[in-house]
Parts: sequence; C-alpha cells; structure tokens
Amino acid sequence: MSDRFREEQDSMGTVRVPRDALYGAQTQRAVHNFPVSGLRADPALIRAYGHIKRAAAVAHREGGQLSTEVADAIVQAADEVIEGRWNDQFVVDVFQAGAGTSFNMNANEVIANRAAEILGGAGGAYDRVHPNDHVNRSQSTNDTFPTALHLAALDRLVALLPILEALAAALEEKGREFHPLLKAGRTHLQDATPIRLGQEFRAYGAAIRRSISLLQSAGEELNDLAIGGSAVGTGVNTPDGYRERMIRELAGLTGLPLRSAPDLREAMQSRQAVGAMSAALRGLALELIRIANDLRLLSSGPATGLAEIRLPAVQPGSSIMPAKVNPVLAECLNMVGFQIVGNDTAVALAVQAGQLELNVMMPLMAHNLLQSFSILINFLPVFTENCVKGIAADPDRLQGYAHRTAALGTVLNPVTGYLRAAELIKESLATGKDIRTLVLEKKILSEAELDALLDPARLTGEA
Repeated sequence: MSDRFREEQDSMGTVRVPRDALYGAQTQRAVHNFPVSGLRADPALIRAYGHIKRAAAVAHREGGQLSTEVADAIVQAADEVIEGRWNDQFVVDVFQAGAGTSFNMNANEVIANRAAEILGGAGGAYDRVHPNDHVNRSQSTNDTFPTALHLAALDRLVALLPILEALAAALEEKGREFHPLLKAGRTHLQDATPIRLGQEFRAYGAAIRRSISLLQSAGEELNDLAIGGSAVGTGVNTPDGYRERMIRELAGLTGLPLRSAPDLREAMQSRQAVGAMSAALRGLALELIRIANDLRLLSSGPATGLAEIRLPAVQPGSSIMPAKVNPVLAECLNMVGFQIVGNDTAVALAVQAGQLELNVMMPLMAHNLLQSFSILINFLPVFTENCVKGIAADPDRLQGYAHRTAALGTVLNPVTGYLRAAELIKESLATGKDIRTLVLEKKILSEAELDALLDPARLTGEA
C-alpha cells in the first residue's frame, strides 16, 4: 500500500482513500462512480449540512444517546465545516447518486474523521466516532438532504433580498431624478402617448419590489423542515423529543423561523416548496431580462438609435470598431436571467419526478437552485453600482421625441372625435408637421387651449 493511501472498510468491502483525506470509503466510491461535471456542492449546502450534524449531536447529547465527549467533538468538527474550513473535502460531484446519499456520507465521513482527530485519533479509524452510528444517528439522507436544501436556499435568500432592495432603490432614485423629463411612450414599439422617463424607471423599481414579495412568500414555505422523518417520514429510529430538539437547535443556529413540517411524509415525497422558490427566481429573472432589454433599447445608438439614455461606459465594445461602447452589463444581466430560466426548467422536471415516499432528484435541484441564487448575488451589486446608478438622460432627445410623436393626437379625441384625430395623425406622419403645428394651423384650438391640453401633468397624471 502506497504511503499516499489508507485502506477503509465499508459494507461493500475495502476501499483505498487518500491518506490525508477527511472523507472516507463511501465518498471515495462516489468520486469513482460519478466523474460527471467537475462541479462541487455550493458552500451554502455544505454549511447547511454542518448545521444539521451539529444540531443532531446536541440533540443526542441532551437525550443521552451520545456521550458528551463524542458529541462535543462532533460539534467542534461541524462548526469547522460551517466556517468553510473543510470545503475542499466535499468532493462529490453535483451529479451523483439519487437523493444525495453520497453527499450526506461525504459530510458524515468528514465530520467523523475530524472529530476523531480532535479526540486524538487517526483518519479512517471509526472506533471513536463513526460516520453512520454517531454523526448520522437518527438521520437518513431522505430527511437531511431536503432539510439542508431548504436551509441553504433560505441562507441564499437572506443574502439576496438586500441586494434586490438596493437595486429597487437605485431604480426608484433614477425615477425621481428623471421625473421632469417628458418622453414619447411606446407600445408595440410604436409611438404612444407621452410618459415621464421617471415613471418608466419607478415602474422598474416597482417590478423588482413585487419580485421581492414573491420571493419572500416562497421563502416562508421553506421554513417547513423534513428533519426527524428519517427514512420515509415515519421517524423510524428517532428517539422521543429528537425532532423538537433538532428544530430548536437549527432555528438557533440559523436565526430563521424554522418549524417541523405538518406532515413529514409529504415533506419527503414532495419538493413543492423548492419548486415554488425556483419559480419565484425565474419570475425575478424574467423581470430582469425585460428591464435589461429596455435599457439596451433606450440607449441604442448613439447616432442611429433611440439614444434617450446613456449607460455608463465600462469597457471598449469592439476589437475592430474604434470608440464603440456596448451595453455590456445589461447584456450580462440578460445571460444571467437566461441561465436562471434554464435552471428553473431543470428544477421543475426534478420536482415532478418524485416517486412514492421520496423524490431522489434533490441533488439536481440543489445545484440549479443554489446556482441561480449565486449568480444573482454575485452580479446584481455590480449591475446596480456600475450601470443603474450611472445612467444619464438626454433631455433634448427626449423632448424632441415627445413633441414629434403623432400619438399626441390621442388627446384630441374629446375635442375632435376619434376619426378626425386619426386624420390629423395621418397628416402629421405624411407631412412631417407635428400635431401642435397642425392644430394651430387649422385653428382647431387656440394656443392657450392647446397648452392646457398638452400640459405634461395632464398627459402623465403627475405634476
């Protein structure tokens, strides 16, 4: 046997494991069996498992199922996992055995081996602290993985919400800054009645705030945990009071309003709450895509497009066209949004794939859901600071479009009737004369009457 490896025994036989690894035989089998993507678990999922294993050790110490010595060593090892100290020891691919058994055992083995070291033992010798008998006591992958998935998603939601609040606030601030600026509205990408540029931006902020509300509603459902259900939701092999102690400990560790699921069978059969959170992220992504597309359109040009606003220039836009600047941050936001929509499709397919007492597709859900959170958390602060806050308006361009839009003829409906107003609009388009000029030339209204009719406060509903 090489000095680089040690031999471990599991229920299937002997496995060679890297000598210095904190993981063990079952993790090593998973590394061999699932060389799929090279992707590893999100740190939020690792932290969540650390919380679960720590809480279980405390619950069993209080219940008398673990000695104080062993429980305390597990607690210390789990705390190190929560701190991220051993993230490099979580080596199972995100595409793995169904239900996440490989990942659960990766956590059990890392914590067991580290706890053994704390007690003065060596890695791979499980006589003091055993991955299954001690670290995984009263647990199953079937209740720990859905619990960890909920905890990890809630952890990421807590991180995302203030970022979204900052984005909404930045859009609303632009709404206040741009309030005086009248512009041509557009529906079907065709001229429509005027609107304020500030109203457009305030509406973007309102859309983000609606997404925040929907995410919070989805997060409320994730507070229901499957822990204590054990293998099929019946709580087999769990001692009295264990579930209650677990919920209490997890709530204390995370600061979240956690509770036991009303029906532990449902909590293991169904991943409906995860699907709802993924759908809420998809809804947010769709709004972000829409807003990014609007910003790209409104800033198109600068000489041959709408060019009503200018996005901050953050990098050269072309390797061949000098001085070209592209809306790269909005483009990146589009791609982030597309990825989230794709992730949600994968989550949706996994959510519907549950069978009888368990949905085994949870590792796929975890990877896609947590990736959606991560790319938003990573990029939205950049988009807010380096794009939204630096947006500038072109008042002359806005005013020119607002005065030239033939849709201003709409306000003549009460004066001339729909058909006569339509004739004026057609004449405006054919001659290039704006509506104001035509109305005065034809003496339909006096200048004072027309000024009152075209008052921006009347046109936009706001002074």
